[in-house]
Amino acid sequence: MTNSDQLLDDQIAYYAARAGEYDQWFLRQGRYDRGPTDNADWFNEVEEVRAALNAFAPRGDILEIAPGTGLWTEKLLTHAASVTAVDANQEVLNINKARCRSDRVRYIQANIFEWQPDRVYDVVFFGFWLSHVPPDRLGSFIEWVRAALKPGGRFFFVDSKRETASTARDNILPGEGSFIARRSLNDGRTFDIVKVFYLPDDLAKKLERQGLQVAIRETARFFIYGRTGDADVTCSRLVGRSELK
Repeated sequence: MTNSDQLLDDQIAYYAARAGEYDQWFLRQGRYDRGPTDNADWFNEVEEVRAALNAFAPRGDILEIAPGTGLWTEKLLTHAASVTAVDANQEVLNINKARCRSDRVRYIQANIFEWQPDRVYDVVFFGFWLSHVPPDRLGSFIEWVRAALKPGGRFFFVDSKRETASTARDNILPGEGSFIARRSLNDGRTFDIVKVFYLPDDLAKKLERQGLQVAIRETARFFIYGRTGDADVTCSRLVGRSELK
């Protein structure tokens, strides 16, 4: 087993243990409550990303990678004919299923790095997953995404910027140049996970080298998000705060 394998095993264990408290992060509760100003910025920027996803209109059959507790799955269902939600942890899939209550969602418990799709999709979506892919596996992961898409298929992602206020008050971001973050749970247990903070332009160049032309935006503080596959964005790399048109 390589160091990367061990780190990914620890990451899976962390998100299994964190399943019941994961939404506190997104909803800015408990250890993640950063006060009125930071919380307002967070929720305003969440709405910016949601508006961009809505404009993207992820129609057809969607593969959602690491869907977690369903915070984005329920948004995908606004447009999707079907969603295949693949996560390593049954604990979060159970919460997702209870939240979405839709027979248009197919749930699969599997390690993304070991699972092979049994079909191809119109859209691949991943929310806060790309940053958890070890840098030495990014290329193979993107090739895997391309293989999962139908001809002319599209993908959309959202992820974290490097911002101290985005995590719990007692979590510390990895040092510059490191992709290993130590995360704690409410009960004090700690785990080491992968956390890569990409700069939009650097990430776009990495994806270009994989044959993908991607429009990437960043919000003011907390998020980056991007899309590929439409005629108006496949030949450009965009960085800014405006909505993707």
